[in-house]
Amino acid sequence: MSNELPYTIVIGLEVHVQLATESKMFCACGTLFGEPPNTQTCPVCIGMPGSLPVMNRRAFELALKTAVALDCEIPRFTKWDRKQYYYPDLPKGYQISQFDLPLSRNGYLPISDPKGEFEPKRVGIIRAHLEEDAGKSMHDEVAGRADSRIDLNRTGTPLLEIVSEPDMRSPGEAKAYLTELKLLLNYLAVSDCNMQEGSLRVDANVNLHIDTPEGPLATPIVEVKNMNSFRAVERALAYEAQRQYEVWRETGNRLGDVPKQTRGWDEDAEITRPQRSKEESSDYRYFPDPDLVPVTTTDEQVREIRAALGELPAALRTRLQRTYEITPYDADVLVNQGRAVVDYYIELADRSGDGKLAANWVQQDVLRTLNERQITIDAFAVFPPSLAELLGKVQAGRLTTSRGREVLAEMLASGTSVEGAMKAMGIEEVDQSELEALCRELLDANPKIVQDVKEGRMKAAASLIGQAKKKNPNVNPGQVRDLCLQLIEKM
Repeated sequence: MSNELPYTIVIGLEVHVQLATESKMFCACGTLFGEPPNTQTCPVCIGMPGSLPVMNRRAFELALKTAVALDCEIPRFTKWDRKQYYYPDLPKGYQISQFDLPLSRNGYLPISDPKGEFEPKRVGIIRAHLEEDAGKSMHDEVAGRADSRIDLNRTGTPLLEIVSEPDMRSPGEAKAYLTELKLLLNYLAVSDCNMQEGSLRVDANVNLHIDTPEGPLATPIVEVKNMNSFRAVERALAYEAQRQYEVWRETGNRLGDVPKQTRGWDEDAEITRPQRSKEESSDYRYFPDPDLVPVTTTDEQVREIRAALGELPAALRTRLQRTYEITPYDADVLVNQGRAVVDYYIELADRSGDGKLAANWVQQDVLRTLNERQITIDAFAVFPPSLAELLGKVQAGRLTTSRGREVLAEMLASGTSVEGAMKAMGIEEVDQSELEALCRELLDANPKIVQDVKEGRMKAAASLIGQAKKKNPNVNPGQVRDLCLQLIEKM
């Protein structure tokens, strides 16, 4: 964080991730988003008397995969607990979760900033455990009736709750952590992490450590909810830190009178608003769920999952930087686009033999096209071998970069090859003898420019390029300039 701040921000994050399963955590109901209210329910997920839950094996496998990727310790024995609280959207009056024996614990997630705003660090993971989701309260203030209705479609949806250590020291670090975590989950294919659909939700715990003349002081922890984007998390934490500092300035060191609380982020007003006092674990009266048997995990299961993880984002960035000699920023941009884009880049870099040039074209041209056309890399019409052929002509000076981009546009529009696009555009490669003849003709016609160059006024050669383009639009300006200067030097 900035040294200008008169306090240290301490941030921990709780992330709830909806796992990519077709059915709920303890029943066979579907998990599709956007279905009509209360159409994906059954006696189990709405807690009817006599109904018995059965664990979704796929949800457990996805959770275990994530925990291994986060380098967590995987206990060989885990159990289910009932977390009891009373909300209208919690039909059983309790949530099936995990308390003292979670699925995993003591892991970490490495984060960094290519822009260098903070030092690379590991954010500790306290635990990653499974639980079921609650339903959704739908408020109708807009219609003027102030009615609230309950949709239980989400009830019982499998969630993985990932709880970090309070290791982050700025809103920027918190945003970087969330960005890296989402990227990891996408690479693992355990969740789509769509915040708009509730597949990824974030709660932040934040307080300040302040050095006072009487000694160090910590403000009460505030939990911030209702943040619907990573940018909103960053803004909410910045606001909340300043708000807590102002409270301390107003109360002096009498912060014992200020309770822990839960506050909600108001995106429109860009402030946090009080919601309720903050619960402690004792408030939930956890006890083991008598309807579910404990789960055991074997060493062989963990080894198999670790072997099947593949290359994760942090390792992939490092490999791209070392193998293709690109900057941390370039590697970060490529990896953040997903594995398919990285694979496209790797093939292009290998075929073109120039990692930096390939990175520039992928970032500036390929990604721009994907964004403009709203397509994925799989639908990009120019495959790496064809683009590598085009880059080869740019590298050899047969095409300028701008002319090469025009050729790429023609290839995308017509679906033709490099040669086909160049032919359609009337572009012909100029051989060395033809180029030299043109340059000699220009020098013979411009003795004043030749004399200026001999006297050290090198900018005078620029007009030769314009004349060359008029005579032959296919010539490379850089080659014209270099060859003219070489011929003048020999005069």
